[in-house]
Amino acid sequence: MKFLHTADWHVGKVLRGRSRFDEHVKVLDELVGVAQEEDVDAVIVAGDVFDGAVPTPPSQALVMRTLMALQEGGREVVVLAGNHDDPRLLDDVYRPVLRQLGIRVIGRFRRPDAGGLLSWTARTGEPVRLAAMPFLSQRYVVRALEALTGTPDQHNRDYAHRFAQLAEALTEGFRADTVNLIAAHGTLPGGRLGGGEREAQTIFSYYFEPAAFPPSAHYAALGHLHRRQRMPGPCPIWYSGSPIAVDFGEELNTPGALVVEAAPGRPADVREVTLSSARVLRTVTGTLGELEAMADGLGDAWLRVVVAEKPRAGLADDVREVLPNALTVDVDEAFRPTAARRRATVTGADAPTPRELFRAYLDHKGHEDGRVVALFDRLYDELDDREG
Repeated sequence: MKFLHTADWHVGKVLRGRSRFDEHVKVLDELVGVAQEEDVDAVIVAGDVFDGAVPTPPSQALVMRTLMALQEGGREVVVLAGNHDDPRLLDDVYRPVLRQLGIRVIGRFRRPDAGGLLSWTARTGEPVRLAAMPFLSQRYVVRALEALTGTPDQHNRDYAHRFAQLAEALTEGFRADTVNLIAAHGTLPGGRLGGGEREAQTIFSYYFEPAAFPPSAHYAALGHLHRRQRMPGPCPIWYSGSPIAVDFGEELNTPGALVVEAAPGRPADVREVTLSSARVLRTVTGTLGELEAMADGLGDAWLRVVVAEKPRAGLADDVREVLPNALTVDVDEAFRPTAARRRATVTGADAPTPRELFRAYLDHKGHEDGRVVALFDRLYDELDDREG
């Protein structure tokens, strides 16, 4: 059996006020092309198909069109909700419609006998079982256990322990003569961040352990970390990474997906596929003259510009005149007045985010506690999802 593992599409992503919809159209078309050229039997989308809980109609149309194209030829397509997705949208809107086409959508955690453990026969004849584990917040991991066991869960159990209990329940149906797969969205300790993940749902209390995945699994397809990488564990565990660099923290990533071949009785064979349709993200540094000199060699890349000159009125406008694709313009730290290093006054697209303001406040007060930062991020994400 051969399948395509992809995740973290983030359709609808806006970068410093610029839409990336046209890029996503090209990237997802390229992904469909990989599925067709490789003639895969299945496609696993391990979460974060959208960038927010309330995607725009064009974003929804693009995702729907892509999933239908991936399913052409009788491929199995499995889609999980990630932490950026609204599980209610996937379960209550997409699931009833797409299941008529044979596309399996899982927004919320489900018991093994209620759609949490999927079964089918690959076109090559192997029986397949897939344990589906969409993203679970702190609140919903407790509810999922209560739904599974029928008894209230002890709240002093940590996230990793609860996750492991759920994984054990879903993988009990794995057999020696089946291709056993896991699809999950979340964070394993030691994973290298891509740069654009939500911090509150990446660190501290949102970790789960590789030991949650049994040796009987031939492959675990993960989403959430945007850098493509293999993780150590009792079975082959991979993050596919994002097919598009979603922020400047990911400019050194190589966007892509994974083509996996698995069969009963042997570990999966994994091959990395690079996708090149999205525009490159680059950070460039120099004086205004140096930036102008390098303009012709930057192509259509989206730019984060660091100017090696003293700040002055109109400097950002001058930079954008020579580099129209400059989304962020900042002054090199070495050229900033001492006071400005502590509190920069910016407006418009370069204004600091609430996260940045909170971190600056903690730094100013001399209070460095990662758990406080994580708690702020978690509360902010939950508020943002509700308002979105």
